[in-house]
Order: sequence, then C-alpha cells, then structure tokens
Amino acid sequence: MPSYKAPVEDMMFLLRDVFRSDAVFAEMPAQTDTDCDTIESVLEEAGRFCSEILYPLNMTGDIEGCRLENGKVITPKGFAEAYKAFSEAGWGGLSASPDYGGQGLPRTVQILVDEMLSASNLSFGLFPGLTRGACETIEAHATEDLKNLYLPKMIAGIWTGAMALTESNAGSDLGLLKTSAKPRDDGSFTVTGTKIFISSGDHDMAENVIHLVLARLPDAPAGTKGISLFLCPKFLVSEEGTPGAPNNISVGALEHKMGIHAQPTCVMNYDGCQGWLVGAPHRGLAAMFTMMNAERLFVGVQGLGVADASYQTATTYARERLQGRTPGATVTSPIIDHPDVRRMLLSMRAFTEAGRALTLFTALEMDREKFHPDPEIRRAATGLVALLTPVIKAALTDFGFEATVLGQQVLGGHGYIREWGQEQFVRDARIAMIYEGTNGIQAQDLVLRKLTLDDGQPVVRLFGLIRKTLDEAEPVPALASVRHAVQNALTHLENITKRLTSGDLSSAEERNAAAVDYLRLFALTCFGWLWLRMAHAQTEAGTSENGTQPAGKLATAQFFADRILPQTASLAAQIGAGNASVMAPDAGQF
Repeated sequence: MPSYKAPVEDMMFLLRDVFRSDAVFAEMPAQTDTDCDTIESVLEEAGRFCSEILYPLNMTGDIEGCRLENGKVITPKGFAEAYKAFSEAGWGGLSASPDYGGQGLPRTVQILVDEMLSASNLSFGLFPGLTRGACETIEAHATEDLKNLYLPKMIAGIWTGAMALTESNAGSDLGLLKTSAKPRDDGSFTVTGTKIFISSGDHDMAENVIHLVLARLPDAPAGTKGISLFLCPKFLVSEEGTPGAPNNISVGALEHKMGIHAQPTCVMNYDGCQGWLVGAPHRGLAAMFTMMNAERLFVGVQGLGVADASYQTATTYARERLQGRTPGATVTSPIIDHPDVRRMLLSMRAFTEAGRALTLFTALEMDREKFHPDPEIRRAATGLVALLTPVIKAALTDFGFEATVLGQQVLGGHGYIREWGQEQFVRDARIAMIYEGTNGIQAQDLVLRKLTLDDGQPVVRLFGLIRKTLDEAEPVPALASVRHAVQNALTHLENITKRLTSGDLSSAEERNAAAVDYLRLFALTCFGWLWLRMAHAQTEAGTSENGTQPAGKLATAQFFADRILPQTASLAAQIGAGNASVMAPDAGQF
C-alpha cells in the first residue's frame, strides 16, 4: 500500500556533494552556524512529521473535503489538530525573521521542507505556504506598526495568511480589477469587492485569517498602475494583538474543484471591511509581487513534491506486482522488470531528481541574494533568481503533472481507482500548472522580460555556469556521453536564445508563439546540466571518505541524456519554424 518517505538522502547528496553548501553558507555571516549536519537533522524531523502525520490525512482529506456551514469553512477531520502540531513544533517559522519570532534558517532548508509538505499533503501545505508569502510581503512593505502587530502571530501559526487577487472579470489581467478602497478618517480604508479562487480564504484551523487584498483607491489611474494593496484581517485586531469583532469579510461559496479538495478555495466577499495600506498608494502590484514570486517558486515545488510521491508509490507497486513474463523469463515477472515500466519509472526519476537540484540551486542563490555581504554577488544572485523563477514554476509543474500521469499508468487499473492514491496525485498536480499565473504566462515572462533583464547578464551567467560544468566533466571518461548530450542541448538553447533576442524571431509575435516551447527547451537543458553535475559528483564521492553515494545517479543521468534530452533538438526545430503556421488560420476557422 502507498506510503511516503522523505528523500533526505538525495537532498543531502545535493547539499554536500553537488553544491557544497557548507562552503556557501560559510560566506554568509548570518548563516555560519548553518551546516549540513544541522540541515540533515531538520530534514529528518520534518520528514517524520510529513510521513507520519500529514501523509495519512492526504487521502482521507481528499475524500471528505472542506464544507461551508452557516458561513464557516470546516476542514477535514484531523487537519486542525495537524496544523496545531505543525505550528507548535515551529515549522511555520522555519525561514522567518528572528525579529518576529522566526528561526531565520536559509531558504534552502525551507524549499526542501516545502517539497516534503507538497509530497505528503498538498492541500495542507498550502496553509503555511501562503502564510509565509503573506509574512514576507508584510515584512518587506508594511509599516512597523503593522509588522509588529501581525507578524509574530502569523509566524507562530496562530494566524494564517491569504492573497486576494483574482476577480471573475479580471482573471490574470489584474489591471481590470474593480475592488475599491476608500479612505477613513483614522488612516485606514474601507475595502469593498468580491474575489474568487482564494486559497485558504477561510478555515477553522487558526483564530484569524489575514487577507492581502488588491484594490483601487478613488483617485487610482486605470490599469495595473492604479492598484494598491491592503491588509484586511478576518477579525479586527486590538492594539494588544487580540482578535475582536468580525470585519465584514465573508465566504460566498467554496469552489468545487478537480483536486486539492482538502484546501478551501473560496469566493470571498469584502463588504466594506476595514483594511490598512501596505506599501505606497498605487504600488500594490509591485508589493504583491513579493508574495507572488515566492508563491511561484512554492508552486513549482508543489509539482515536484507530488511527482516524487507518485514515483514512490509507482516504484513500490512495480516491485510487488507480478504480471507477464519478461523476454527469456520462465516464470511471472514483477512488472518493474518490463522495459516499458522501466522507461516510465526512469522518466519520473529523471525529472524529480533534476527538478530537486534546480530548486536547490535557485534556493542557494536566494540565500546569496539575502545574506551575502558582497553586493556584486547579491546582484548576480538576484538576476539568476529572477531568470529561473518562471522556469521553476512552469517546468516543474508541467513535468510534475506528466510524471503523475506516468505513475498512474504504471499501476494500470489500480492507478485509476482511489486505493493507491495515484488518481489523486494526477488531480492535485493539475492545478499547479494553472494558479499563480498559468504556465503560458510564465513562458511569456521568461521570453519577453527575463531574457533581456539587466542587458541579458543573468542568461549569460547561467550559460557560463553550464559551460564550466562541461569543462570540469571533460576529463572524466564515464561522463563523455552525458557531457556530449548536454553540449548539444546547450548549443540548441544558445542559438534559439540569440534568434529570440536579436535575430529573426525577435518580434513580439514570434516570441509569444515560441514562449512555451522555449521554456521547455530551457528547462531540459538545465536538467541536463544538473544531471551532469550530479553524475560528476557521484564519481567524486566514490573516492571520498565523507561522500554520500545514493544509487543510480550515473545510470539515470545516462537515461536522461539518451532518451529525454534529445527533445531539445525537436523543440529548437519547432521554435525555428516561426509563428506562420500558428497564426495562419483565421479566428473564424476555429
């Protein structure tokens, strides 16, 4: 039967042997006490919590779902108790600022724990994930009074957070939103409007829910330049920090969704509620992007986590299920011996382990951006994080969903029924491709904005890192084939990048048509680069007394190089064909 084990061994291999994180943190005065032994202890404890407390609630929470009774949202049995235990153990404040009660650990640790939460119980993981994003936004943009009043309770898990952006008429085009905010005499505002698709908008797991709401002031200019951000608590808060009267915020309905049934996705009504401005007037979208970018990385990790849970279930089943005979066998074989099942499992593994490496690389850059004393290193890290954010959000959720479908296929008929949990993984993973900006929007962001960011320096820097790995791997005979495949992929990516930024594909229409294929090409090349790094690290770890040696890195790298990375050639050809066939049919022909 299905179970979940946090992949701590693989995570530590990446930290110790691939990225040498002890040396990275040693450069940061605020993180010199953070080392691999400390991180491993944290991850092992988080893994136990996720496997023993959260994973058993995943299927039961999906079956029961949330319900709306007398205007109040009731979460599935066991969720409130699990959240209390989660908060009391301090998991919600893992990477939060010590100034407000957090533990101040690096983003690198947080992202690995986020993966465990997503793998064990995606619906549950959204509650602390959204709260953390709200806390980061408040800390970055709110007044000191608001920070001191709200952050300690939110970081402690006593209160939770939600982001209220989407309206039925606006969707991803936030410039169309109509929610209004009118000044009050006391310096606060009256916020009025309705928002849809609000995850964690209301529930019974915390004593207050703090909404960050986008709205327009009376003198706001049209479009996105006229949006402001407001903090609106479910219950008004006294100066002493205790919840008081309700704040004219109500749940209009719960959305009936394909998946994440244990996560309350609400229609929220703000009926003249009281709110407080966060950041400058008309600069709310810029402030909200603090939360949106954090959530986009978190959503990418959701795709990765669910894919890994699906892989673990599929592997267990494939080892146990006896069916058919492999060529030359005289008795019934476990299906893991069949070549097609191997192909599916290796495809899943090749994605999850490379995806984990990409998120860790990015998390370490985020820690450099925040903690490193050298401003030039911080600046370079900022560029890489900005470049990779849309890639992580879109690629990890695209490939993550594809991995869950493969996991379901491994189980055959058992994958289609509830018993083994694979059909839930497919349903849950699907939303990650949609929310926090659809993956098409992420691809447009990459091609139209991020490739030319800072005169293209982040792209140059990343391609330089890939070439450095190619050079380091050249003397190792065992890596020759993988290295050659990565070299070819990088050549395709560099050529297409040049055509999109300054060549025959640089018009807005051509770049839009190329965006989704380009992001996939970009991601696959990054995965190939990281598989080469992992394979190289394993060859070095084999001769090191302290090196960890998780099984199969070189074999999986070879599979990725042989069977998946060649897709970069076809993607380059698709992009190179231009947009003529995409735009040729008249709209009336559809």
